[in-house]
Amino acid sequence: MELHLENKTVLITGGSQGIGLATAKAFAVEGANLHLVSRSKKKLENAREEITALADVEIEIHPLDLSVSKNIDKLEKSCPQADILINNAGAVPGGDISMDEKTWRAAWDLKIYGYINMMRRFFGRMAERGSGVIINIAGTAGERPGFGFLAGAGGNAAIMAISRGLGSHSIDSGVRVLTVNPGKTLTPRMETLMRTEAERTLGDPERWQETGSDLPLGRAANPEEVADLVVFLASDRASYINATVITIDGGNSLR
Repeated sequence: MELHLENKTVLITGGSQGIGLATAKAFAVEGANLHLVSRSKKKLENAREEITALADVEIEIHPLDLSVSKNIDKLEKSCPQADILINNAGAVPGGDISMDEKTWRAAWDLKIYGYINMMRRFFGRMAERGSGVIINIAGTAGERPGFGFLAGAGGNAAIMAISRGLGSHSIDSGVRVLTVNPGKTLTPRMETLMRTEAERTLGDPERWQETGSDLPLGRAANPEEVADLVVFLASDRASYINATVITIDGGNSLR
């Protein structure tokens, strides 16, 4: 299927590893040029090398902490004409309501306000041009909140609501806004969490893959599976999909 993404400019936050890197690779293979954002310059340089080995596209890296608003101002100046924005930065810690305020605010400054500020900056530019796609990577905790992951659940729910509300009329300006909710996905962070769980429950962190045995197909999703969905949704092939949430978890949240 031809996705018509050649020479599109794609801005991906959290683009140096996990779902962000997999998505960057998938866009590059389709011929899109990339702007990758992450806090770590070294990880971004490694990501650029990996992608360059796959495709001959332009790649610019931006080592920025997007929980700091002025850094988003810098990014907007460096990449004013993004055709596609993928908001993916932010790893929210687990914890119940007893988490201290500093932890809550640090998590939401990146995952919630970071996403909001990115949309505030880039939606207007896209609307002026009359075209664009914004895809927010959230997570299934927003649909199925749990006692031990309240900051993440609340943040993901907020992202879903804001995306739907913005998308309900953004399409009148030629801009689509969507949320993708991955379930457990085999990112470096998830492997670390699963190793911790395996050590706690099985007494051996090397048995970490067994902690996903109760998931559909007996495993977590691969980042590439999420990336393929994101790239399709960003393409003209999905031109009437808007203001909605697409869950990719093998049906686990319905079990």
